[in-house]
Amino acid sequence: MRKKLIAANWKMYKTPEQAAAFFRDFLPMVSDHTRDEIVVCPPYIDLQIAIEAARGSNVMIGAQNVHWEKEGAFTGEISVTMLGALGVTHVIIGHSERRQYFNETDDTVNRKLEIALENHLTPIVCVGEVLEEREAGLTEDVLRRQCMRAFNGISARKAAKLTVAYEPVWAIGTGKTATPEMAADAHSVIRHEAGKVFGDQFAENLRILYGGSVKPEICTALLCEEEIDGALVGGASLDPVSFTKIVKY
Repeated sequence: MRKKLIAANWKMYKTPEQAAAFFRDFLPMVSDHTRDEIVVCPPYIDLQIAIEAARGSNVMIGAQNVHWEKEGAFTGEISVTMLGALGVTHVIIGHSERRQYFNETDDTVNRKLEIALENHLTPIVCVGEVLEEREAGLTEDVLRRQCMRAFNGISARKAAKLTVAYEPVWAIGTGKTATPEMAADAHSVIRHEAGKVFGDQFAENLRILYGGSVKPEICTALLCEEEIDGALVGGASLDPVSFTKIVKY
């Protein structure tokens, strides 16, 4: 049985002081929670504070992005080596906002996925369609393309830590949420594509999260779907009480 993963994506919110305050409140509320894995992905400047705060707890710390080279003249970027030295365990790759605003492509997602896996990070690879694609009936085509290109050239053995997040772009930050049935259908497509690349047994064990306006009041219906193995939570993860409710759905 796949153990669910509940991940917080803070995006561009919280100073180090605010991050420390979050963990001060959040960690005691989830200290006894063992049913699911919990990951918090703060901005880069908060990573050190987050790792120190979460040390010895049941909460892991992830980054929101990474470069595909180990080092080099890439102003403003962060490498897997740097993340590993801090103690980061997870990294989000290919989030729709990275694709939309910063020219992230299926090919750069593939390169980042490869180096994250090589360096023992757990990648959370994001895929999902925009509203126009869903309305045109292209959701399955988009998911197949994104998965095929992201997984290209990666072996099942190397991909052991892979996690995928389905995030319908039309649901992110809009207050709209895919119905549990819509999300489960999309997850089935992703699992099928993973099976074609990595084999049926791998696909059966692959965790696929849902992301897109996940809030406490709707998370139970989503997370009770057999195909949905957790959540990638945006705005609702900024408040420790709200995020605790999602973790303990």
